Amino acid sequence: MKTRILISLFLLAGSLALNAQDPIIQTKYTADPAPMVYKDTVFLYTTHDEDDADGFKMLDWLLYTSTDMVNWTDHGVVATLKDFAWNPRVNGAWALEVIERNGKFYMYCPIHGNGIGVLVADTPYGPFEDPIEKPLVWQKEHWNDIDPTVFIDDDGQAYMYWGNPDVYYVKLNEDMISTSGEIVKLPKQLHYQEGPWCYKRNGRYYMAFASTCCPEGIGYAMSDSPIGPWTTMGYIMEPTHRSRGNHPGIIDFKGKSYVFGLNYDLLRIDTPQHHERRSVSVAEMKYNEDGTIQTVPYWKDTVLEQVGTFDPYQRVEAETMAWGYGLKTAVSKKHGIYLTNINDGETLTLRGVDFGKRGAKKFTAELASVEGGCSIEIRLDSQQGTVVGKLDIPSTGGPKEFRELSCPVKGAKGVHDLVFVFRGKTETNLMNWNRWEFDF
Repeated sequence: MKTRILISLFLLAGSLALNAQDPIIQTKYTADPAPMVYKDTVFLYTTHDEDDADGFKMLDWLLYTSTDMVNWTDHGVVATLKDFAWNPRVNGAWALEVIERNGKFYMYCPIHGNGIGVLVADTPYGPFEDPIEKPLVWQKEHWNDIDPTVFIDDDGQAYMYWGNPDVYYVKLNEDMISTSGEIVKLPKQLHYQEGPWCYKRNGRYYMAFASTCCPEGIGYAMSDSPIGPWTTMGYIMEPTHRSRGNHPGIIDFKGKSYVFGLNYDLLRIDTPQHHERRSVSVAEMKYNEDGTIQTVPYWKDTVLEQVGTFDPYQRVEAETMAWGYGLKTAVSKKHGIYLTNINDGETLTLRGVDFGKRGAKKFTAELASVEGGCSIEIRLDSQQGTVVGKLDIPSTGGPKEFRELSCPVKGAKGVHDLVFVFRGKTETNLMNWNRWEFDF
């Protein structure tokens, strides 16, 4: 009975998620969003609160990607504290940022109490490695060296800002792994707490930040120079009792501006009790003619519109979704990341899937199941929507013995939300799922 009640809550949460902006990642707890646009894709790097965290239990950094802002693919762990051989800490993988320069990708990682390190990779997916084998900056007299943000000005000069409760900055050399000049402490900004995010737009410099705790909103300041003086302008998102913390990341993508932040909304589905298990959300953000930013309502009071549509006629990793509360991901050396913890009655939703005028005729998926006797219903628009196909899954011999299975599809034409509904004789651990695709 308890399981059935939880399943009903899962279905309700999935329905609500398509009408209000709930956290965009549900398979893990994520925080401190650091979005980066590269070519036609948003690369969202995040910190990671462990599922059993009470206080801050943060061991690694994660990556998700999207080309439409609503459907996100999990790429798993891209770096951990162990990538810094000089670091003695086993906890403290706090807010990061990644930036591209000259075909290289630089990841700036605070290690709480041990300064800020830097990793570098040849692709935004990694692998990331430590090129200097020591902290890039470390003011040993305090523990304020957290939450780095980096941007490159039009003249090629790069800057790194960071700090709680004060803001510091230093110039970076063109190699992006060494500094130039002294560390400078900026004058205290009104409402500033931590998590600066600096960028330039139309000749103006912006510094968004988590406002004074608690609760934290998202404040911002503006300047005519990257080194200030900075003028506090107000709030991008006002503090609210609906969430304790926040942390901004801001990008422009496909003609729109977006602000990312964090909240405890996913945790609240499970429990009213407080734990440091946070989740990332995003909302569209707009500017006034004078460059100031219009206040964004709380995440749940916004609706995030899809940019473009999703192509189902390609190999799709099963860990791609707009909503999949209750599902988890795991990793194997042979198959990479796959979807797991799939229980009877749970769902996985993708938004705005374009089946075209011809429509889909076949569905193929790579799955593994110990007991078999389970299935995936393929529905349109909602978990109660039209069934256009059903994939029956026999025993494949083991939880990682993946097998390619197919079923016919009828009635999947045009643009719809796509909902996979999982069914099984047992209630839990029905299958593991690696990938899928539709065919004409």
